[in-house]
Amino acid sequence: MKRPLCLLGLISILITSCDSDSVSDAFDDANGNTVKKLIERVEFNPAQIEEEDQVFTVNYDANDRVTSASSGVGSVVLMHNNEELSTITGDGDPFSLSELYQDPYEAFETGDVLEYDASGNPISVSVLEDYYEYNQTTGEYEEITEEYIGTITYDAAPNPYFYTFEAAGLIKVLDKVQLNFSMMPQSPEIVQARALFPVNNIKSITYKDEDGEVVGELKIDYVYDADNYPTSATLTIIDEEDLESEYVITYNYKQ
Repeated sequence: MKRPLCLLGLISILITSCDSDSVSDAFDDANGNTVKKLIERVEFNPAQIEEEDQVFTVNYDANDRVTSASSGVGSVVLMHNNEELSTITGDGDPFSLSELYQDPYEAFETGDVLEYDASGNPISVSVLEDYYEYNQTTGEYEEITEEYIGTITYDAAPNPYFYTFEAAGLIKVLDKVQLNFSMMPQSPEIVQARALFPVNNIKSITYKDEDGEVVGELKIDYVYDADNYPTSATLTIIDEEDLESEYVITYNYKQ
């Protein structure tokens, strides 16, 4: 890996294909009558002693609307007006997905979707990685861009963050995005989030370089409750040198 895990910093992309249904419709079609659960806390406990625990927390008002969220690195405050999300302030990204899955190559940050499955989940994503390499001939560092293709698989379980995003007003925002670029341009950050939002729960991501060699993997093994929501998971990241980083994840839902 040439870059550490970090928060989302979404950029504009050209969408090559996408289901025209709203995120809400796609989620309902994929998951049926799913029980609504709201996340209050997600804890990432790394097996490596030198790494610190990470905690993602969400706060709600009396009407179960998200008022703030924090990743431990960045935080946001959300204001609602007449049942609509009105303002977002803070130094975090409310559309963040990479940090929630500890995605090593940030497919859900800079990914260009190449293919969706029948449910509307992105299953093939192009990710560009920029880094600098020293040129011994010129004596200067040169910027190098490499493309990785991420292949994503899913469990037959709902995205556990969907209803939390809905309670934040973010799903309504995504549902309003026009994916036809001949129409009025949308915010690139929102377009990116709409294109990459999965309706099922991510099981694995395998990254290959331009030569087709595997350079990184993300694997997640879940323990599900009776409603098919994860209560815990073991997340394993394997880098290009076959070194493993492991996290134990626990999920806590609003009662």
